[in-house]
Amino acid sequence: MQSSAVVRRQMSLARKDELIGYLFVAPQMIGFLLFVLGPIVAVFLFSTQERNLLSGVVNPVAFANFDTMLQSDRLFPKVLGNSLAFTLGLVPLNLLLSLTLAVLLTRKLRGTLFFRTLFFAPVITSTVAWAIVWRFLLQGEQGINQLLDGVGIDGPNWLREPGWAMASVIVTRVLKTAGLNMIIFMSAIQNIPREYDEAASVDGANARQVFFRITLPQLAPTILVALVLTIIGSLQVFDHILLMTNGGPANSTAVLIYYIWFQAFRVFDIGYASALAVVLFLIVLTATAVQWLLRQRFIYNER
Repeated sequence: MQSSAVVRRQMSLARKDELIGYLFVAPQMIGFLLFVLGPIVAVFLFSTQERNLLSGVVNPVAFANFDTMLQSDRLFPKVLGNSLAFTLGLVPLNLLLSLTLAVLLTRKLRGTLFFRTLFFAPVITSTVAWAIVWRFLLQGEQGINQLLDGVGIDGPNWLREPGWAMASVIVTRVLKTAGLNMIIFMSAIQNIPREYDEAASVDGANARQVFFRITLPQLAPTILVALVLTIIGSLQVFDHILLMTNGGPANSTAVLIYYIWFQAFRVFDIGYASALAVVLFLIVLTATAVQWLLRQRFIYNER
């Protein structure tokens, strides 16, 4: 009888602990269902509808929005091309700059703390303030062009010429975000055992050989993660483009996420905007899956 009572008491305490655990997890799960899973399901549902934000008309159209996207929308291929150009321009520049800064700023040199702060400051700076300042610096004959004119160089109209507009947005975005990857790379470099570098130096390796033969391979997993995160981040850049170029000139900087916003809140076609959002979701999901597969293969090969 006594042992039975002890067992019941233990079971009661276990249920109580389990209930407390569920209560702690509940706010996170409720937030996930309401603000993550719910909107994702809604977007997939809206993508199969003709849904106008102004008129309130809602009609099921199955996959008609996707047919329009692939067959009738002449701007959609241009938007995808812009997104690809933006990503291909931003990602290599971001990783190259952040890795270079990380290597330089992990050395014991005078002033490294100042430069770490200097290069990380744009990350925590408001995007609105950053974009407005750069828009002023890159406009017409003022700002940077005024400095160039002082040395006899006729600068382009950075934000009003299609090729230069995309380049300007990419470079200013790289300068804004490279500090985050710099911190990630610095942390990874500082975790590499110094014995490897010392052993290579004893064997006669120079600084270049140490970096490419020892440091860089050790950083490969971190570079892979930073690569995918930067790719995903580049596909989600909206405010920067809206504030600097508003998708222009001639839609030369209109990327996919900007086009989603345009269709939803300028054309008020929520159904078509949702179909575009589904495409963006699938692109990001593919990038994440590729990163996971590459990371698993890398870990397997290491073992």
